[in-house]
Amino acid sequence: MNKTDPNAIRNDLDKQTISLIDKIARQVRTNIENGTLPVISLPIRSLSNVIYDRAKGYFELGDAKKLRTLTVNTARSFAQTLRMIAISRSMVENHDFATKREAYYISKNWGDCRFDDQAESDAIIDDIEALASIHGLSREQLRFYPESHGGSVAGRLTIIDQNPATGEVIEIDCAGLGSGAYMIPRSVEHLSFRTEAQFVLAIETGGMFQRLNNHRFWESSNCLIVEMGGVPTRATRRFIRLLSDKQNLPVYCFVDCDPYGIANIYRTLKVGSGNAAHINQFFCVPRARFIGITPQDIVDFGLEDATHPLSRTDIKRAEDALNNDPFIIAHPEWGAAIRQLLKMGVRAEQQALAKWGLNYVIDEYLPQKLVNQDSFLP
Repeated sequence: MNKTDPNAIRNDLDKQTISLIDKIARQVRTNIENGTLPVISLPIRSLSNVIYDRAKGYFELGDAKKLRTLTVNTARSFAQTLRMIAISRSMVENHDFATKREAYYISKNWGDCRFDDQAESDAIIDDIEALASIHGLSREQLRFYPESHGGSVAGRLTIIDQNPATGEVIEIDCAGLGSGAYMIPRSVEHLSFRTEAQFVLAIETGGMFQRLNNHRFWESSNCLIVEMGGVPTRATRRFIRLLSDKQNLPVYCFVDCDPYGIANIYRTLKVGSGNAAHINQFFCVPRARFIGITPQDIVDFGLEDATHPLSRTDIKRAEDALNNDPFIIAHPEWGAAIRQLLKMGVRAEQQALAKWGLNYVIDEYLPQKLVNQDSFLP
């Protein structure tokens, strides 16, 4: 665990986290003192327990619950849950945190309650987070952080951070980093922003992000560019969400034209996922729209000979999205686009635009798309 200043003033979310943990602990103790089996009620995290409300714009967790009860067969998992909750409380009180990998190793001195592998500890942490989410808290408030950091950001954006040891305000000018970019930290709740940019362009691949940054596309288009690096991390999604909300910025998503780019990368950014429905309210970006590459772009920009055949996995993913994804089902435009892709039988990467020249994406494709925003997919 990595130490920060233990004398820092707790914020309201810290107080709320401690209050929730204390409430859970009191209930368990009351059950035991009354001679009844202690029970912790946890939301079920799966696509089957998801509700999609177009007005809210993200996947919500349904009402289905599972009960973790202290019995002979469940004593180990029940104890692990309580120990992990206690670790969370201690970290909040001491302004500390643990990565999920560290949380796994913490258990190695728990005797028979220790975790056998990280998948086991991750599942316990996810269950605790699902419970906390009902009370408006995420895993970051519980102080369990992922190993991976966020993506990269470039553009005329000032990020207002602070020194974790002293609380001193630090301002980072993302436009003044030369050929580099700002790396999104693992936790972003404390950040604030200043910018006059008109929109955020979220980009799937690091190579495309580097091209746009190297040619300062963000300057000529008055936007901010964010590298997602595939399915965006929690920190990246939360950063984009906060930036969009606090600065009232639309978000345009630029990914490969394939079922994975559409139904995993873009869908996860916009409305979240079924397994993480308990945190979608914090991490999705309902204002996101799909700028491309669309199936129609393959035709309109003459990319037919720069495509690849859809694999069996691609086809299965597309068919699953059409039949089972509440977001795709709720938007006929997406159903039509995916059917068009299946009919064409091909997929196209962002880099296919290089067929017309390395900077065609900067000089032609993005400018043409941006002036026709009514054509963006939802």
